[in-house]
Amino acid sequence: MSPQVLTILCFGGFLLLFAAIIFFAAIKIVREYQRLVVFRLGKCVGQRGPGLVLLIPFIENGIWADLREQFLEVPHQTTITKDNAGISVDFVIYQKVIDPVASVVQVQNFAGAAQTIATTTLRAVIGDILLDDVLAQREHINTVLRTKLDEVTERWGIKVTAVEIREILPPREVQEAMTRQMSAERTRRAVVTEAEGKKQATVTVAEGDKQSAILRAEGEKQSRILSAEGFSEALTTIFNAAKGVDSKTMSLQYLEALKALGAGPATKFIFPMEFSNLLKPFIGYAAEVSEGEKKK
Repeated sequence: MSPQVLTILCFGGFLLLFAAIIFFAAIKIVREYQRLVVFRLGKCVGQRGPGLVLLIPFIENGIWADLREQFLEVPHQTTITKDNAGISVDFVIYQKVIDPVASVVQVQNFAGAAQTIATTTLRAVIGDILLDDVLAQREHINTVLRTKLDEVTERWGIKVTAVEIREILPPREVQEAMTRQMSAERTRRAVVTEAEGKKQATVTVAEGDKQSAILRAEGEKQSRILSAEGFSEALTTIFNAAKGVDSKTMSLQYLEALKALGAGPATKFIFPMEFSNLLKPFIGYAAEVSEGEKKK
């Protein structure tokens, strides 16, 4: 084979290799979570993907954009609260690209820009809140930070989905004061709980005594009522029995009483003047019996 033929074959192989390299460089495989921002001769012509994307060699080039949600850790930042207390705060920003073209064209490094805006916004937000509110209103601070960051990053085609404060470190003096305050609060709660227990016990005992007194009063009342009812029934019975007693029966009762007196050891008896009236029926009855005997 002549040198000329070898030269032509080498040159042809080089052209084929160069064409293959150019061809494979022009083919881009864009995944579902990616987009390719295409520039043609320096001018942005939009985004492409997902799938197979062909670029014109030497005329078009692409910049990759990731649509997945990403997180950005902001290290401890020293800020001053409204009551001039220095605290250290670190937090995490969750964000995602919603406009690939704006994220490439409008900002050079959106992650670094977002971190800078986040630290500035954090200082502004914390500076308007008291230390106690910073420690107690973490969710509120997260919401305010997310809203303010989203207002800034929206023009970059980035959506801030969440901001989470991980740690808030107050000064050592404040931490010691908070520890003493927490201990005093727990002691106060224990004393209050013990006092409430004693109060409830005293109230329970008083309620028991009250119920017992009420029950005793009710029992005495019922007893008096039953006694009065029994006495009333006895009087009624005596009254009904007295209706059927005549004067003779009563006189016999008086004689029985005199007999009982005579059986006693006493030798003297005092009778009222009215006692003679009680004996008249018996005297009359004895006279009638005597006259009947004479007639016989």
